[in-house]
Amino acid sequence: MLLITILHLTKQPEILIHALAESNEARLRLSLIQLFLEHPEFSIYVPPVAQKLIPTSRLTLMCYYCAAVYLQKILWISRNNNDEIKAALPDLFSRELNLPDEKDPEIGLRFLAERHKVLSGDKINWLGTYYHAVHNWLND
Repeated sequence: MLLITILHLTKQPEILIHALAESNEARLRLSLIQLFLEHPEFSIYVPPVAQKLIPTSRLTLMCYYCAAVYLQKILWISRNNNDEIKAALPDLFSRELNLPDEKDPEIGLRFLAERHKVLSGDKINWLGTYYHAVHNWLND
């Protein structure tokens, strides 16, 4: 039933993004990274959805979106073939999250993980969390 609901919601990206960002389930929130890697065209819905979220959900959306941006670049470099990538995810939140302008996406992802830890107050291994999401996406 959940899969049918999610498939239906991919036709309503704003509702899907909002629901995932506000989910009580960590694995559903984490699926935002996979969603943006799979559907970079959904990036146009992210700013209006972010404006409607409560602060903790907004932070989750912003950080997971930024993680997807960095991870997409890391995948481009590792594959060494940009032709396979559907579309580049635009940078939407790095200024708001006060992230440095970093050209190396792996270093950028590390900065994001540290910033995420500070802003959320959660002593979680965010870097490992981001890599876990992309690992699961690649192995599906």
